[in-house]
Amino acid sequence: MATTSLVVAARVDRTIRTVRGLRVILDADLARLYKVDTRTLVQAVKRNISRFPADFMIELTAGEAANLRSQSVISSSRHGGRRTAPYAFTEQGVAMLSSVLHSRRAIRANIEIMRAFVRTRHLLHPTAALARKLEELEEDCDERFSVVFNAIRELMAPPKVARKRIGFRP
Repeated sequence: MATTSLVVAARVDRTIRTVRGLRVILDADLARLYKVDTRTLVQAVKRNISRFPADFMIELTAGEAANLRSQSVISSSRHGGRRTAPYAFTEQGVAMLSSVLHSRRAIRANIEIMRAFVRTRHLLHPTAALARKLEELEEDCDERFSVVFNAIRELMAPPKVARKRIGFRP
C-alpha cells in the first residue's frame, strides 16, 4: 500500500505546473487522476461555476495553451484533441472539486493532491528562511564577508537555463 501511495504521490507532483505565477493542475491531469473524462470534469465545474471564482480556476489563453501544447501536454485539435482552452485549478480549486465530484476515487485523489501542494510549499520554504537568516548575519558582519554572502546568494538562486529555440528562424 505504501508503494502505491508513493507512485500516486510522484504522479501528482509531476502534474503541478506554474501558470501566471500560480501553482496549478490542468483539468486533463485532474481528470486522469480522478479516472473520469475531461469533458465530465469540465461539465461538473460549469454546472457549479459559482464555486470556482477566479482565484480557484483560470481558463488558459490561446498563447498559454499553445505553449503547453508545444511541450506535449495538450494534444492538438488537428489530431482529434481538445478544441477548447483548458482550465487550470489552484489548490483551492482542487479542494472545491471534491464538493462537485462525489466519487470515492475523487476524494482519495484530492487527498493526494492536497498533500502534493503542501510538499511543494515545504520545498520552497527553507530557501526563504535561509535568505532571512543570511540577511541577519550580513547585518552583523563587516564588508570583508560581503563576497561570501554574495556567493551564497548565487548558490541559492535557481539555475538559469538557456532554452534553445525550436523551429525555423529567418
